Amino acid sequence: AEAAGDAGLAPAPAPGPAQEGAELAAVIGATVPTGFEQTAAEEVQEKLGSASRISRDRGKIYFAVPARSLPQVHRLRSVDNLFVVVEEFKDYQFKENKEDALKDLEDLVKKLPWTDPLKVWELNNSLKKKKTKRKKHNLQSPASKEKLNDGGEEGGADQKDTNDQEDCAQTIVSVEPTGSQDTEKPQGGASRNGEEEEEEDNEQLDVRDEVQESSGSGTKAGDGQTTEGEAKELKFRVTCNRAGDKHSFTSNEAARDFGGAVQEHFQWKADMTNFDVEVLLNIHNNEVVVGIALTEESLHRRNITHFGPTTLRSTLAYGMLRLCDPQPTDIIVDPMCGTGAIPIEGAAEWPGCYHIAGDNNPQAVKRAANNICSLLRKNESKDSSTALGVPLDIIQWDICNLPLRTGSVDIVVTDMPFGKRIGSKKKNWDLYPACLMEMGRICTLGTGRAVLLTQDKKCFAKALSRVGHIWRRAQTVWVNVGGLHAAVYLLRRTWERAEERRSRW
Repeated sequence: AEAAGDAGLAPAPAPGPAQEGAELAAVIGATVPTGFEQTAAEEVQEKLGSASRISRDRGKIYFAVPARSLPQVHRLRSVDNLFVVVEEFKDYQFKENKEDALKDLEDLVKKLPWTDPLKVWELNNSLKKKKTKRKKHNLQSPASKEKLNDGGEEGGADQKDTNDQEDCAQTIVSVEPTGSQDTEKPQGGASRNGEEEEEEDNEQLDVRDEVQESSGSGTKAGDGQTTEGEAKELKFRVTCNRAGDKHSFTSNEAARDFGGAVQEHFQWKADMTNFDVEVLLNIHNNEVVVGIALTEESLHRRNITHFGPTTLRSTLAYGMLRLCDPQPTDIIVDPMCGTGAIPIEGAAEWPGCYHIAGDNNPQAVKRAANNICSLLRKNESKDSSTALGVPLDIIQWDICNLPLRTGSVDIVVTDMPFGKRIGSKKKNWDLYPACLMEMGRICTLGTGRAVLLTQDKKCFAKALSRVGHIWRRAQTVWVNVGGLHAAVYLLRRTWERAEERRSRW
């Protein structure tokens, strides 16, 4: 198949008169929580000034930026994983015969414009190394490291990275014959999660130097070699995500044959687990995107060190908070906070608001408190002379009988129990209406709003119909949570007073 179509994006901003030569630009692809593509596009426009295109393949957006903006790209709060686009084909025509279709994918490798994307990848790596070196001065004690690792392992089984496509076949394949199963990606990306604002000036200088170096000397990675003085041979793997029922091949076969051609073209060594370069082959019906990964560990794990059975992705928490448009001085409450993903994300991104988190489970409150402590330690490690607290408190309470004054809260944001891992569908029939009534009591009349996530949509709809006099549904966002089809509801508080319940507080 011949190349059909282009990236369909506006070019990166033109360099200013003070800059010499053409500036290295990149088309960045980002995976985002399914349903929050528009939210991510708005954040990119707001923080980077770039227009985004939302992919037909749900859960992905694309935007063009100059390479010097890479540090800001990594600071986006709504993206899970980042990659630089090598080339995108809007309407790739696959042959019906399997052998011919796979042969076309092999031949495609030689035609792709690898040079600039590989420069961007090298620049991304050099930034990561510089950041790691800067952080070595602030290493934590072995005891606290052990504690953090324990927390991470606890969430390992529950925090599955899904591709947010129910019909997507995902295979990660080494093109070397091997009998071993693929493992989790190396945990080397943590240093980029939740980038520090005060390091921005240093990063900008680093980026400028690196861009000049890479545009002046060119990259050796594209030739399968390394820079002078190094004898390191690059290792790689190919990850193929395929969705659609009209393909004659599997994602496994596509990754294998495409990977073989990459190996032959660059003379890189295939390695499934300890790789330097991850080449991405995303196939969604007739849309094909070839990219190079810029993140090793998903950015959604930021801020959370102690995981629970249903820990929410930080990126999804950010999307929910952004949906309710927090304003300075707003009081934001998460009455069923679990491990605290929503209020911690809120305190980090909206420090001008006051965040209150609570849960009826003492273990959940303890985990959330540990996560807040980790965030405070992280803030202290940046610069102890200006370390600030976070505008966040954690309380153990009863969701149906909150120790908060009537009409004292601006926003309620929470992940409600789905009735699967926590609670039960039967309990939700009583719990949901009681929760909505109590949330209505504490919210300000007319201006209060609530953003609630649940997979138990039938029960929620019934509960909402019972409290329709105090809550009006304004928007519904359909999301994928660990493979479950869930919904995020934006509710607005009416002017009608809620029934006052006699409090025991």
